[in-house]
Amino acid sequence: MTPGALAGVRVVDLADQTGALAGKLLAGLGADVVLVEPPGGSPLRAIPPYWQGAPDPERSLFFWFYAAGKRSAVIDVERPDGAARLDALAAQADVVIETGAPPSRFDALRVANPRLVVVSITPFGQAGPYRDWRASDTVAEAMGGMLYVNGHADGPPLRALGLQAYHQAGIFAAVGTVAALLARETTGRGQHVDVSLQASVAGALEHVPGFYHQIGLVARRQGTLHWTRYFRVGRCKDGWVMHCTLGDWTSLVEWVKADGMAADLGDPAWEDIRQRQLGGGRLFDVLDAWAARYTVEELVENAQLRRIPYAAVRAPEALLRDPHLAARGFFVPIEHPDLGIALPYPGAPFRPGAAPWHVARPPRLGEHTDEVLG
Repeated sequence: MTPGALAGVRVVDLADQTGALAGKLLAGLGADVVLVEPPGGSPLRAIPPYWQGAPDPERSLFFWFYAAGKRSAVIDVERPDGAARLDALAAQADVVIETGAPPSRFDALRVANPRLVVVSITPFGQAGPYRDWRASDTVAEAMGGMLYVNGHADGPPLRALGLQAYHQAGIFAAVGTVAALLARETTGRGQHVDVSLQASVAGALEHVPGFYHQIGLVARRQGTLHWTRYFRVGRCKDGWVMHCTLGDWTSLVEWVKADGMAADLGDPAWEDIRQRQLGGGRLFDVLDAWAARYTVEELVENAQLRRIPYAAVRAPEALLRDPHLAARGFFVPIEHPDLGIALPYPGAPFRPGAAPWHVARPPRLGEHTDEVLG
């Protein structure tokens, strides 16, 4: 197999679920990511759902996703000999990922191993007034500003689906790790990559921090209407679609007019893109009434033929049947020896050029302890 971009890089992964994605991304880039687990297994193994329903630490789908491509070494770090083994392992590594409370326990190791990159993922960073506060994904979404702008204008803030704060932190941690490794090629020294869940959320809010710092604008909730006011989710016969008023506006209007549903959209004033932005609410109400006569597939296919960038809003369970993802080979079958079957796993989130993305099955508990410690 062609080596990945991070081939030869050893990562010691001590992260809980707040930072588990970082190690997964580095493993995908080809790094040797060693997941250090306590004797009873990582807490992620106890998070459902489980394959075929029965609770089993070897069958947690949650664990499978985040541990895919990693190796497992069991070390009892609560015992003096286990702590010494961990220190020895970290001292020979290139990267250590941790999610414990500040301060980092590996500052001393960076003295012994100046090339070591330590990545600390915490709720509010290593310094500042909130450094000792704890947080969940929901708290981090709220403190980072995501909840405030998510929801309808006349409703309460809404938390996002899934673990968005943890995932943003994992992405920033992986990017910071690669940047620190690249810098090490020049300086010969590692760095301490300090990742805050709160800051990661704030940095991922697209327009929100930019507008605030540039013009003092505090963004508001506006439902599914995009902040540019050129996109909004609408209902079709059998599901949801993302409307778009960019692209070939004339083709869209003529199509709606042919169906007798255009109302005043044929007025020349709507040809001005700024008018479509200002009048987005009214415009999308007309398009919603029109879209209700189509299925999602009909609307999206006909829109794209007309060079209008419409998109289907798919439920998670529909992604396995998504023709675009299938054509891209996004889902990769991975053989599970204990099950005797192959299961589809999410593959590369991006194409890293000539170096391939690596996807491998999750490890059994302690499967690689002897070879890692040996």
